[in-house]
Order: sequence, then C-alpha cells, then structure tokens
Amino acid sequence: MNQYKEKYTDPWTFTSEDNIKEYTILNNSSDIDPLMDRIGDSRFVLLGEATHGTHEFYTWRTAITKRLIMEKNIKFIAVEGDWPDCFRINQYIKGYPDAPSNVVEVLNKFKRWPTWMWANWEIVSLLEWLKEYNKNLPEYDKIGFYGLDVYSLWESLEVMMDYLQQEDPKVARLARQVFKCFEPYEQGQQYPEAVHQVTNSCTDKVIRLLADVRKNAPHYDNDPEAGLNANINATVVSDAEKYYRSMTSFDELSWNIRDAHMFATLEELMNFHGHRSKCVVWEHNTHIGDARATDMANSGLLNVGQLVREKYSQEGVILTGFSTYQGRVIAGRHWGAEMEEMIVPPAKSGSVEEMLHRDTPQDKLLVFDRNPVLRERFSTWYRQRAIGVVYRPEYEKRNYVPAILAERYDSLIYIDITTALNPLVFNQERRLPPDTYPFGI
Repeated sequence: MNQYKEKYTDPWTFTSEDNIKEYTILNNSSDIDPLMDRIGDSRFVLLGEATHGTHEFYTWRTAITKRLIMEKNIKFIAVEGDWPDCFRINQYIKGYPDAPSNVVEVLNKFKRWPTWMWANWEIVSLLEWLKEYNKNLPEYDKIGFYGLDVYSLWESLEVMMDYLQQEDPKVARLARQVFKCFEPYEQGQQYPEAVHQVTNSCTDKVIRLLADVRKNAPHYDNDPEAGLNANINATVVSDAEKYYRSMTSFDELSWNIRDAHMFATLEELMNFHGHRSKCVVWEHNTHIGDARATDMANSGLLNVGQLVREKYSQEGVILTGFSTYQGRVIAGRHWGAEMEEMIVPPAKSGSVEEMLHRDTPQDKLLVFDRNPVLRERFSTWYRQRAIGVVYRPEYEKRNYVPAILAERYDSLIYIDITTALNPLVFNQERRLPPDTYPFGI
C-alpha cells in the first residue's frame, strides 16, 4: 500500500457553495433521478456496500431496486448469498407450491455465518414488498431473488440428492457418491481443511455430476425453475471444491475462483430469463467495483464488476458504490464470532470519505460521467473504506482500499452518518418503524 501513499492528496479546494452545486444531496427516493437517468436501459445494475452490516446501504439499495423494477423492468435481484438459501426466498416471493408462508420462517433458515447479511428486518421489508408486487403477475413476469456465492457445498449436495431422487434417480446415485466422498470431512473441520483432503477420485465424480446435471437439467420440470436450481447447485459443488482447495494451498487466486463463479452464475440467470432481461446485483464494493481501478489488479485479482464490464459494456453496465464517514455497524471480531454492534470511527485523513465529509456533511449522490468536475476530481488515487463481516475498529487503518473512484464506479452514494443493520436474531418480533425509511418504503 505504500506505493500509493504519495497519491493520497486532494488538490481541489471547493467552497461550500461549490460542493452543493456539484453533488446531488439525498433526502428521498426522488433524489436518485440522476442515477436512474444514467442507468437508462442498462441490462446490469450493480449496487455495492462498504460494509455488510449497515442499515442505510440496505434501505437505499431497496429504494433503487424498487424503482428499477417498476420503471426499468428489472427481472431479478442477485446477491452475495448462498444459492440454496436464496432460492427459498425466490420460491417464497413467487408463491411457489410448498414454499413457506412466513417470511421470517424463510430467513431463519439462513444458518451459515454471517447470518445477519440476509436474515434482517431490512430484507423482510423488501421481500414482503416483492411478494405483494409479484402476486398478480404472470409466472414469467415475477421478480426473482437468487444467490451468487460459492460457499454452500454441503447444502447444495443435499438439495440435489433430495431433488434428483425424484427426478433423475440415475444422476442421484452419482450425487450420493459425491456426497460420500466429502462426508468424512464434513464434521469437525472447517471447509478449507476438509476439502483439501478430498481425493482426486472425488474431484472426478464432481465433474461427472456437473456434466450429467447440465445435460439433463432442461428435462427437470417438477417446478418452474427446477432445472435452473439443479444446474446451479451442481455448479456450486464443482466450484466450491476448487475454491476451498485453492484456499488451503495459500493461493490468493481463490478470490478469482469465487468471483468467476458469481459471474458465471449471473450469466446463467440472465440466459435463463432471456436475452433482453435486466438484473440488479447486491454485493460488497470489493466485488462490484471494477478491480482494475484498485490495488487488486497488482495482485492479479479480478471481480464481478470487472468481468461484467469487460463482456457486457455494450449492453449497459452501471456500477454504483456506497461509502460512509462514520456511524455504527453489525460485524464480528473474527470469523464465526458472535455478531455485535460496533462503532465505525470517523474516516481517516486522506480517505475519500473524509474528503466528502469535509466538503459537506450531507448524504449525497455522485454520478461521475455526467459531471466533468467530479470525474476529474475523482480520477486520482484515494483510500476508500471497506469493512467486511470481520471488523476490528482498533485496526481501522487496515480497512481501506486504494482506488480511482471515477474508474471503479459509474456513481457513488455517500451516507455521512450510518446506523447498524437490524438482524432478526436480535428481536424476532421487531419491526422497523416507518421513520427509518426516509423515502417511504
């Protein structure tokens, strides 16, 4: 990171009057009109977050997503979550047979840490709105909700075995063989350690299983998306095995395996919904912001935002990052730790957050290529805050990514003071009061 140190300067001096003129101040959902204009007919809209536990990031993404659904004909939401868990959400909001009737019941199925990312009251509000919105739509027009991530190896195997037993007994036998290969390592060890011990014969079986499911998936018709579900679960199993094996080899390119999987899953969803379909993606800034405009590129790392831009820029790709100056956040002090509400201290000097706060301590929208002044100002290197599910505020200086913002994103939403997300586990009966949604969702 030292190589970027001399680049963290702000050669601009704005007066307060200049700042207000250059930024779009955010008070309600109508203030995102410049972003909606910039999105236009884009097929891919990627919405980030600077943390995985901030209330305002979820509610503003919800406000944007609702407008995309109603005004831009977005067909589905894809998130940084496990496929099996998110597919249950998809079944719930579409009213599929045998889907749970209660949204809290659906979200309480999220057992993998960090559970709060999707099992929270902000998501409850979105899902209840989606279910109501879908109620009177034809089957093929209902809005979907899917997980892109690669972590659910065991769950995806179990889902496939249960489903294939009914639909494709021959392939189900192969799925059971794969499960038996992994089963000795499921208990008592963490995933990376477990999968690294899996033999090559297991890997060969995984490859065969993936090929057989892909071949037969079009004929699975037990429910409207059965083939899609089986196909992506098989892909999760295959890519998860590669991902965890790479982790135990201390190979930093395990990051690339994960993001390549999320990109491939997104492509499969777009193909499933048709060549004119549109989507919105919810992931951390480190996944949706173009990696080529950060120090990730120096390590050979790529991400979803980069991959989507490289392949689909002609069809319309919008990357929107999120940032905060200070506030509170839900996170854990180490992987698997009990979640807690933590203080996010004021951003470090030289960071983009500190600079935006100094300009004017108001929530604001920046659309870079519609404002030459902002684009020029943010075409140099700054540190941008990045807080993950593991957070140690006492080591705050580590939580910044060197980035050229005007190249990393097409737009940025900055929230000056943020509040913590509202996990279900904190209070099963809690509902968010209306005044927590300044834009009336």
